[in-house]
Amino acid sequence: MAATATTEVLPDIEQEKQTDSSTDLEPGYLVVCWNDPVNLMQYVTHVFQTVFGWERRKAEQHMLEVHEKGKSVLKRESLEKAEFYVHQLQKYTLHATLERDAK
Repeated sequence: MAATATTEVLPDIEQEKQTDSSTDLEPGYLVVCWNDPVNLMQYVTHVFQTVFGWERRKAEQHMLEVHEKGKSVLKRESLEKAEFYVHQLQKYTLHATLERDAK
C-alpha cells in the first residue's frame, strides 16, 4: 500500500496596522483659553505653568496669544484629558472651553 502525503495548510496571517496611540482612533479635542478682563497676565502665565507644567516662556507665549488674539489653543487631547484640563483652568477662574478638532 502506498503512503499518502498530507498537505499542511497554514493560515494566511495579515499584519494588523499598528496605531501609535488610542488618540489615533478617537477625534481630538482642543483646550481653548479665552481672553477676559479680570485676570492679570502674570496670573494667567502662572496658571498655565501650574496646570500644564510648561516653562515660563511657553506659558507667556500662550498668555500673549490670549491677550492679543482673544484666545489660544493650549492643547489637543482625548476627550477625557481635555475635559480635565478645562476643569483645571476653570478652577483658577480662567475662561476655558473644549472644542472638537476639525482634523
